[in-house]
Amino acid sequence: MSAHIVATFGIACEVVNVQHCLRLEAFVRIQEYIQVLRRRGWIILLAAVVTAASAFIFSKLQTPVYRASVEVTIQLARPDLGLTTSAKQILRSYAHTMLSETRAQQVIDALGLFMTPRDLRGDVKIVADDSIMVIKIDVDNPHGETANQIANTWASYLVQWRDEQNERQNKEDRIFAAVIDPASYSLLRPKTKINVAAGGVLGVFLGVLTVFALEWLEAGVIHDPEAMEAQTGLPLIGIIPPTQRSSTTRQGVRHGIESDYATRPS
Repeated sequence: MSAHIVATFGIACEVVNVQHCLRLEAFVRIQEYIQVLRRRGWIILLAAVVTAASAFIFSKLQTPVYRASVEVTIQLARPDLGLTTSAKQILRSYAHTMLSETRAQQVIDALGLFMTPRDLRGDVKIVADDSIMVIKIDVDNPHGETANQIANTWASYLVQWRDEQNERQNKEDRIFAAVIDPASYSLLRPKTKINVAAGGVLGVFLGVLTVFALEWLEAGVIHDPEAMEAQTGLPLIGIIPPTQRSSTTRQGVRHGIESDYATRPS
């Protein structure tokens, strides 16, 4: 019984020692990481600053583009299930019809824009949402007010087109269009703050990779006496300091050699 207790106690002591060693090893590794950050942390900081500054400069060099958005609601003359289903099915057709080059030319003529219908269509996106019976018009332009004018004009042509179509239909079958709110623009790009933040994160990542690469390259290099003792497990007896010959010593040695050759018999 006593032997069993002693064996159990011995195993418990070994477990405790192993846990202590693991904790000590983790602590040592943390200390090593801290030392690495102290030695090479400036690399990470420099990389983050450089990439963030580059992202800021890149953002400022870009031409700002603004997006104006306006929503047009589609309303039915009567709350009929059949009419509602039919309107939902043709809602995308409305959006496709309004994005034609003919409509783009009408907007260009109305606002006196100096661009082609194809170029204008490339800056406009018209999307139909049949879940809420709304057609959204987005216009991208370097000038916010111009984007607002284009969006509002395009929306007015959609309303006018529906009014013309309704004149040919019975009152109970008509589908109306109405602008919810006038267009308002906001900056689409560049997102300077987001770009700078992303650049800083990328710089930190690149800096960490650089530090790891440098540490890997110098893994076998011993820089100080403490590291030598830790690597070999032997006590350090002494250090031979590096010697540098002065220019006077080198000149004296050279002069002595030349004199020796001069006095040597031929």
